[in-house]
Amino acid sequence: MLHIVKRQMHLILGSVFFLTGLVGIVLPILPTTPFMILAAGCFAKSSPRFHQALLNNRWIGQDLQRWERERTMLRITKIRATWVIVIMFSISIAILMGKFWIQGMLVGIAVILLFFLWRVPESKNESQ
Repeated sequence: MLHIVKRQMHLILGSVFFLTGLVGIVLPILPTTPFMILAAGCFAKSSPRFHQALLNNRWIGQDLQRWERERTMLRITKIRATWVIVIMFSISIAILMGKFWIQGMLVGIAVILLFFLWRVPESKNESQ
């Protein structure tokens, strides 16, 4: 019985993390990649079908596979993520013109996201 409850909780959490990651694609304050990694981890313990669907996804599959295998990211992935963060946060800051406290908070969040993004080890094999 406890096994079934754990499996269901992992499935629910995986679904929540996946949906949060999807929302993170359009909202700069929510980083997509960590939520997709969490979703993959939860699905690995609850639904092999959903786990494989994430790993085989054409947009994020290779990055998730690399993360599971090596706990690394490609430099190009970091560069792309950096551009997305900079562009999306810049748009948000421009929209909130005159609201200096919120703009400052967004700048702070962006800096923290970039700091942690660039602390992730890079893959030794760049050709993957």
